[in-house]
Amino acid sequence: MSTERALTAFAGIMVLISVALTYWVHPGFVWFTVFIGANLFQQSFTGFCPATLVLRKVFNLKSEKELVCSLK
Repeated sequence: MSTERALTAFAGIMVLISVALTYWVHPGFVWFTVFIGANLFQQSFTGFCPATLVLRKVFNLKSEKELVCSLK
């Protein structure tokens, strides 16, 4: 799995968790959802996402470009 796919999966699960927390625990958790959305928005312009750094270090994932280059 590439870092890009893992980041998409991670963001999706975090949005679902934050919506569940907002619904069942406290409406203030909606700000967690807002934070995730804002982070995804800025990542689309800058290419930087802190979660990607964690995925690379902890799970030793490689980007799609690195995976394609390793196949050649």
